Amino acid sequence: MRSPDPLRRMLPLLEVRWSRAVRAVALGTLALGSSVALAAVSAWLIARASQMPPVLQLSVAVVSVRAFGIGRGVFRYLERLASHDVALRGMAALRANLYDALTRGPVTGVVALRRGDLLARVGADVDAVGDVVVRALVPTGVAAVLGLGSVALVGAFLPVAGLALLGCLLLAGVLAPCLAARSAADVERRSADARAEVTARSLELLEDGQQLRVAGRLDQRLAGLRAADARLAAATDDGARSGALAAAVGTGAQLLAVVCSLLLGIPATLAGTLPPVELAVVVLTPLAVFEATQALPAAAVQLRRSREAARRIVELLPSCELSGSAPRPRGRGPDTGAVLELRSVAAGWDGTTAVAGVDLDLRPGCVVALAGPSGVGKTTLLLTTAGLLPPVAGTVTGDDALFVAEDGHLFGTTVLENLRLARADVTPDEACAALADVGLDGWLATLPDGLDTLLGTGAADVSGGERRRLLVARALLSPARVLLVDEPAEHLDAATADALVRTLAEHARTTGRAVVVASHRLAPLDVADEVLLLGRDDAVAHAGDTPATVVARGTHADLLGSEQAYAWASSQELTPTP
Repeated sequence: MRSPDPLRRMLPLLEVRWSRAVRAVALGTLALGSSVALAAVSAWLIARASQMPPVLQLSVAVVSVRAFGIGRGVFRYLERLASHDVALRGMAALRANLYDALTRGPVTGVVALRRGDLLARVGADVDAVGDVVVRALVPTGVAAVLGLGSVALVGAFLPVAGLALLGCLLLAGVLAPCLAARSAADVERRSADARAEVTARSLELLEDGQQLRVAGRLDQRLAGLRAADARLAAATDDGARSGALAAAVGTGAQLLAVVCSLLLGIPATLAGTLPPVELAVVVLTPLAVFEATQALPAAAVQLRRSREAARRIVELLPSCELSGSAPRPRGRGPDTGAVLELRSVAAGWDGTTAVAGVDLDLRPGCVVALAGPSGVGKTTLLLTTAGLLPPVAGTVTGDDALFVAEDGHLFGTTVLENLRLARADVTPDEACAALADVGLDGWLATLPDGLDTLLGTGAADVSGGERRRLLVARALLSPARVLLVDEPAEHLDAATADALVRTLAEHARTTGRAVVVASHRLAPLDVADEVLLLGRDDAVAHAGDTPATVVARGTHADLLGSEQAYAWASSQELTPTP
């Protein structure tokens, strides 16, 4: 079954008001129509003036030439305003709808991408989809209206010449764009992938250049960037060749139209059915008419480019999110007093199960910890619990949960505004209290403008530990009844890490929230009501893609006594200095 056109699926998200698009087409038609009229009237004026009639007989044509000359520039300016208004409004709407869909839908299509690739999709690809209006649809509409009008004009003087002009316009307006589109299909796919590669590698070098230099990998990454840029340049050159072929077809069709006008018009003039003055109009008008078709090969290429960009954007989103409908609400289980329940949940990616058979009741004020080796599936289980990944099997019911990612984003704005992402009405006093809870009150006191201090883009001017605690502080200010915190101890010393986990536990019991913490560090998990140890049984540990399960559960003290591997791992951890 043929898959639906991704560009057609994305057009509703542009929220284009077609009355604005029609106005842009009308103004574009008037602009090019003024050029055609200028050529036609000028041809008539020159031919008629050669016969030296009374000057008054030329006055209307002279004024018309001036009017069409001025009108061409004025209407062109107005058309640019109208078409770019449509395009820019569409891009803004598409970007807003895209962000909204990303926040409401599963993150399956997002988290597997490199940040640079994701940036290219929500940046350049969105712009390319928006450009379809101003660079493809509007020029096509203008060419269609102007072409029919010009055929009617020439046909009024000499019908057979009008038919010849129609054939040549079809040659330039259909064959040339088809050739351009056919050759651009592969070129645009390669260009889109190469642009994403260049963006991803450039972003990596900008953000991690010093670390790559220390690791001795900077030259390798620079070579990769140069290779990606070379692929982009090669794709661009291939596109230029296809554009040149299409331009040659258009120029040939224009020349053919002029020759046909001469071959048809001269016999008609000699036969007395076409006045010599009108012969000039019939022959010279096609020279201006083909200005409209010259934009069609580029429009066809833009259509391909926009379709390829739309395909890359669609890959980020599930099909249900493109309809504009609200997401299906999470079902609620029986009233057991739990705010969130997991029943036989299997979590994974793209149908591959990472963790299976998880049952869990999260009650108000409870603290649950997830433990296990790296890569066992703790983060995947948290994402599924938060509703960001659909469960492979089983059900998740209850209140929506807030997932606090290990690498959550901090924006290039003030400390206070970063915290207000959790709740828009956070007061400065609440923000200071949350920062104090996570041990950042001393850091806040050193900032030059306090809460109004600007953080660099991506929090480049804060340490990893400060960034981690800022993310936790933001979570504490959110209204969510369930907090799912991934590796809160990352980038922190042992004492600070343990204190942060204890703060989360105290917060849960004070506010009645449920908190789930995934942690490699086991020492602070004595504050948890229950610890779920994820792993694989020894008998199946080497069975390939066998999913992990909950191999043991209980309090921290219970697992220290019953699970030898858990007790050994806990004994190897550094003890905080008093």
